[in-house]
Amino acid sequence: MEELGLHTPLVGQEAEKRVKSYSKDEILFELKKQLYLAGPLMAVNLLVCGLSMISVMFVGHLGELALSGASMATSFASVTGTSLMVGMGSALDTFCGQSFGAKQYHLLGIHMQRAMIVLLSASIPLAFIWFNAGNLLVFLGQDPEISAEAGRYARFMIPSLFANALLQCHVRFLQSQNNVVPMMLSTGITTLLHILVCWIMVFKSGLGSRGAALANAVSLWINVLLLAIYVQSSPSCKKTWTGFSKEAFRDIQTFLKLAVPSAVMVCLEIWSFEMMVLLSGLLPNPQLETSVLSISLNTCSIIYMIPLGLSCATSVRVSNELGAGRAKAALLAIRVSMVLVVTEGIVGASIMILGRKLWGYCYSNEEEVVSYIAQMMFLLAGGHVVDGIQSVLSGAVRGSGRQKIGAIINLGAYYLIGIPLAILFAFVLHMGGKGLWFGIIAALFAQALFLLILTLCTNWEKEANKAKERVCDSLIRSEVS
Repeated sequence: MEELGLHTPLVGQEAEKRVKSYSKDEILFELKKQLYLAGPLMAVNLLVCGLSMISVMFVGHLGELALSGASMATSFASVTGTSLMVGMGSALDTFCGQSFGAKQYHLLGIHMQRAMIVLLSASIPLAFIWFNAGNLLVFLGQDPEISAEAGRYARFMIPSLFANALLQCHVRFLQSQNNVVPMMLSTGITTLLHILVCWIMVFKSGLGSRGAALANAVSLWINVLLLAIYVQSSPSCKKTWTGFSKEAFRDIQTFLKLAVPSAVMVCLEIWSFEMMVLLSGLLPNPQLETSVLSISLNTCSIIYMIPLGLSCATSVRVSNELGAGRAKAALLAIRVSMVLVVTEGIVGASIMILGRKLWGYCYSNEEEVVSYIAQMMFLLAGGHVVDGIQSVLSGAVRGSGRQKIGAIINLGAYYLIGIPLAILFAFVLHMGGKGLWFGIIAALFAQALFLLILTLCTNWEKEANKAKERVCDSLIRSEVS
C-alpha cells in the first residue's frame, strides 16, 4: 500500500496509547472543523427540507382533503423512492470520503459517476410505482378519496425522482471533500426561487395541489444544474472531477455491495416514520389524524436537519480520517460531535415546546388541527435529543463503511421494538396518533443505545486498516483499467 501512496496506520500498544488522550489543540481543531462542515450542511438540509415544506404549506390552504392527499403522496414517495435515493447515495460517504482522506482524489469522480448510473437506473422502475400510487394506496387500505388525491399528486412528482438521484450524488461528492459552501449557496437560491415557482404553479396555473408537486421537481432540477455547473467549472474540483470516464461502468458490483446495505439502513429508518402516516389513515377520523401526523413528521424532519448536519459532518470527518489512517482523529470526531448534538438537542427541544401553540397555524387554519399539533409537540421535543444522538452515531457507521451492521440495528430497533409498540399504543390502548409517536420514541431510544454500544466496542485501528484496504482495492482496479 505504501507504494501506492497509502500509509499504514499505527497498530498495537503504541496506537492504543495515543488514542486514549487528546491535547487541547486537537480538540479545538476538531471542533472548528466540524462547525465549518456542520454549519453549511445544516443550512443545506434545512433548505432542502424547506422545498417540500413550502409545497405542503401552499397545498394546506387549498383545503383539508388537498393537504391530506399531498401529505399521503409525499409519504408514499418517501417510502418507495426518495429514501432509496438517499440510502444508495450514502454509499458515497464511505467511498468518496475515504478516498479523499487517502489523497486519491481522482477516485471521487469515478465513484460519483458510478453512483449516478446506479441511482438513475433504479429511478426507472420507481417511476412506474409512483405513476400507480393512487391504486396502490387503495390496495393498502387507505381512504379512497385521499388515495385518489394522493395519486394525482404523485404523478406530478415523477420528474423530481430523477433530479433527486443526481442531486444525492453531487451532494455526497462535494461534502466528502469538505466543499460545502457552494452547496449552501445553490440550495439557498433554489429555495428562494421555489416560493415563487410554487405560488405560480399552485394559484396561477390552475393546477392546484398538482402544481406544488411539479414546482418541487422544477426546483430540484435547478439545484442539480447549479451544482453540476460548479463541479464542471470550479478549480476546487479540478483534482476530484477529471471528466466522464468509461471506468464508471466497471465494477458496479463493488459499489452495490455497499450501496444496497446503505439503502437498507436508511430506508428502514425512514420507512418507519412514514409508516406512522400510513397507519394514521386507519385510525378514526383519518383526515384529521393523517394531516396532524404528516405535519408532525414534517416538523420533526425540519428540526432533524440540524443534527443531520452534524451527522453528515461526522461521516465526513470519520471517513476522511480513517482513509488517512488516523484512527485517533476519527474517534475524536465522534466524541466532539456527540457533545455538540446533545447541546443542540436540548436547545431545539426547548424551542419546540415554547412555540407549540403557534406552529400549527403555518399549516392550517383549522383550530382542531392546530390544537392537536400543539399537543404532539411535547412528544416531538422529547424524541429530538435521542434522535440527534442516533444520527451522529449513524454518521460514524456510514463513515467507517459498516452499513450492514447499521441496517441490522435499525431493523431491530424500529421493526421489532418501535412499530409493534406503536400499534399497541394506537390501536389496542386507543391512544391514537400520540400512541404512534410513543412507538417511534421507543425505537429511537433503542437505536441510539445499540449504536452507542457498537461505537464503544469498535477497534478503530482495525477500521482504519479496512479503510486503507478499500481505497487500495479501488486504486488497483483503476490502474488496471
